Amino acid sequence: MKELEKQLEPPQQKPAGERLQKALAQAGLGSRREMEEWISAGRITVNGEVATLGMRVVEDDVVRVDQRIVRIKAPNESMPRVLLYHKQEGEIVSRDDPENRTSVFDKLPKVRGMKWIAIGRLDYNTSGLLIFTSSGDLANRLMHPRFEVEREYAVRVQGSMTEEQMKLMLKDGITLEDGPVKFEKLLDEGGEGYNHWYRLILKEGRNRVVRRTFEALGLPVSRLMRVRFGIVNLPPRLKRGMLAELGPVEVNAILDWVGMETHVAPQLSPRREAVKSGRGEIAKHHPTDKLRHAGNLKYKR
Repeated sequence: MKELEKQLEPPQQKPAGERLQKALAQAGLGSRREMEEWISAGRITVNGEVATLGMRVVEDDVVRVDQRIVRIKAPNESMPRVLLYHKQEGEIVSRDDPENRTSVFDKLPKVRGMKWIAIGRLDYNTSGLLIFTSSGDLANRLMHPRFEVEREYAVRVQGSMTEEQMKLMLKDGITLEDGPVKFEKLLDEGGEGYNHWYRLILKEGRNRVVRRTFEALGLPVSRLMRVRFGIVNLPPRLKRGMLAELGPVEVNAILDWVGMETHVAPQLSPRREAVKSGRGEIAKHHPTDKLRHAGNLKYKR
């Protein structure tokens, strides 16, 4: 009898809308954890009422963050946007600078109802791959230390590492003032004269960690370039100061790699040359050689 009653019960309907913290993260305001903190602090209202954790919102709801209206995206609009930028030396990765130096954010397209989030920073004198996204969740997955996402660099130093130093950096590492550091991979790329190139992989993004490590080894860095972040390579066609937006195929590949929900995307070029399969492999070429091409990119100067 009970089984028959269960069969006759109307199916439970899925709650309408998206959880508020997820919707705000998808709008590019920050990670879900940050949004939960904002909600708990009373900074967010929904239809004029102070928001609470766990509440759901739909596209028609009026959501305000510190009195600023935030557009809630419909489910079919929620695919994050991802930009690649080839940073030049002499640019900062910050929106505010008392010295009024050139900022990478000045190069980005203007967007309404969201903001671009930089995935990992590069210091003033470092060039190479910068990734920007509209998704706070995606940014958090790629940057948080617990996910140990790889960063690959090409570095030129004054002098050269000894065999003992190379073994040390791969086995035990060294201790800097803010903790230990070691390389996951390290390749000697050769050099001419006093300068020597290396290719290395780290699973962290502490401030100036590559420069400080080589300086601690007595090898000042004369040039530093990030060539990969996670599964995303710096495309060779993306020259310094240029910007490219990934298409849905590439964005879905990244979302799948970090364990996030993918989205239905139109049939586009199957090439994913900007997205590298596998982890921990260092390309067998010199930093000045061409890297992998990026498929389905829109380039902007």
